Amino acid sequence: MSDDPIADLLAGCAAADRAAFRTLYRDSSAKLMGVLLRILKERAEAEDALQEVYTRVWLRAGRYDPAKGRGMTWLIAIARNLAIDRLRARPATSSDDGLDLVQDSTPRAETRLIALGEARRVSDCFATLEPDRADAVRGAYLTGLSYIELAARHAVPLNTMRTWLRRSLLRLKECLDQ
Repeated sequence: MSDDPIADLLAGCAAADRAAFRTLYRDSSAKLMGVLLRILKERAEAEDALQEVYTRVWLRAGRYDPAKGRGMTWLIAIARNLAIDRLRARPATSSDDGLDLVQDSTPRAETRLIALGEARRVSDCFATLEPDRADAVRGAYLTGLSYIELAARHAVPLNTMRTWLRRSLLRLKECLDQ
């Protein structure tokens, strides 16, 4: 095993290892979905694109070269390139009457209140975590720091950081499911 678990999983995918592919999906799909949502802005299209990304990964995993970069970087590049291709393929949506310029795209009051309530729930659940664990989760999933960077920041071993994140996410899930 190398210091890049995604690269190891990609090697497994190149060897047609379905278990490695399942693990790769589990470990990387949230991050790739975030990349696709940020670019495409539409959840349904991002979900379709995510499926296409993993189809490409399965078919092209043998082309991944660990000497050229980390596995997650390669996956993000595939997702980003696919999203940009989809944006370019979209038809132009301007109309002649100019009404598309007048339409108010701000969320309605009801939508804002629901989002505010959900944000409050998430914040309350974060408050149930130890401060260093909450900071680690924010660093990993909101800031995009790697496990290695987080382990160095908190002065803990890499596997300890992975355990912190896994257990913290489980606690957050339990809290949000209540």
